[in-house]
Amino acid sequence: MNQQYRVGVIGATGMVGQRFLSLLKDHPWFKVTCVAASARSAGKTYREAVGDRWAFDWPIPENAADLTVMDAADVDAVAEKVDFVFCAVDMKKDEIRAMEENYAKHEIPVVSNNSACRGIEDVPMVVPEINAAHLAVIDTQRRRLGSKYGFIAVKPNCSIQSYVPALTPLLDYGPEKVSVCTYQAISGAGKTFRTWPEMVDNVIPYIGGEDEKSEQEPLKLWGRVEDRGNGLVIVNAEKPVISAQCLRVAASDGHMAAVSVSFREKVTKEEILSRWNSYETEAQRLELPSAPKPFLQYFEDPTRPQTRLDRDFQNGFGVSIGRLREDKIFDWRFVCLSHNTIRGAAGGGILTAELLCRKGYIQAK
Repeated sequence: MNQQYRVGVIGATGMVGQRFLSLLKDHPWFKVTCVAASARSAGKTYREAVGDRWAFDWPIPENAADLTVMDAADVDAVAEKVDFVFCAVDMKKDEIRAMEENYAKHEIPVVSNNSACRGIEDVPMVVPEINAAHLAVIDTQRRRLGSKYGFIAVKPNCSIQSYVPALTPLLDYGPEKVSVCTYQAISGAGKTFRTWPEMVDNVIPYIGGEDEKSEQEPLKLWGRVEDRGNGLVIVNAEKPVISAQCLRVAASDGHMAAVSVSFREKVTKEEILSRWNSYETEAQRLELPSAPKPFLQYFEDPTRPQTRLDRDFQNGFGVSIGRLREDKIFDWRFVCLSHNTIRGAAGGGILTAELLCRKGYIQAK
């Protein structure tokens, strides 16, 4: 694929925005031509706007450092510079939805890291390895918004992207009940140990809204596309029933999940491992630049996966699984790990954008 796409990052000064710019530095398809943030950052160079809030050990990418930060609210000005945008803003949900729909109505496709539009039935919430077919609802969304080209696509919550990929190859065995506890790194809150020293040697047993997202969003990922007469929409799956508890833990990056699951049909350990080891995805078949090969890895070593050792599997785009064993209350239990700001945030958005470009929903102008 030889086309180059002009890309904007909205919310570029936050941690996820910084991760977007880091991952886009040498991307073969995408060139960053616009960085945008709040009005207080507008007019400064990106380097000046971020200042000492740069969250990573590596320097600000040179292709972004000297770009002038634009006001994210100035949609017309941004539109002149981009073919599509990534959005990772820190605002109230109703304000985010209004902003993203405004961009879409101005014919700018939006690939969003935010949760504001995830529950809308004509907005695809995509993990390319799981539900690429959900992109079909974009035409319905365009009619609703009155746009010809613009639309919104979102990625799901970072907490579910460790364990949902592990359950997906097992769906035809009929998972009925899932209990999951996630152990989530502080970067999921946009923090480092330097900016959040209270998290050193600490665990917080509550993350606002996270339990609910972890229980509800997988059902949309596993849902079906249905014609309701006035266009295609996504209808959520009814099962499994998911019970989730989400904890913030003293790790810099990487979300781990401890999962117990009951199935409608009997399934053996060998069958589960076979499904994980042979799972092939649409992202791989389409040869998307960021697609992990393989997507899943399983450890026989009962001490793995470990956050510090395994979060960067497949450059942070892969998912690691371990400790598969029988459960005394459910059928099976296991642990999973994903990199929350790569697979779970900016990287997942980039992979979704690659899918949208490959499928023709985003075009270079």
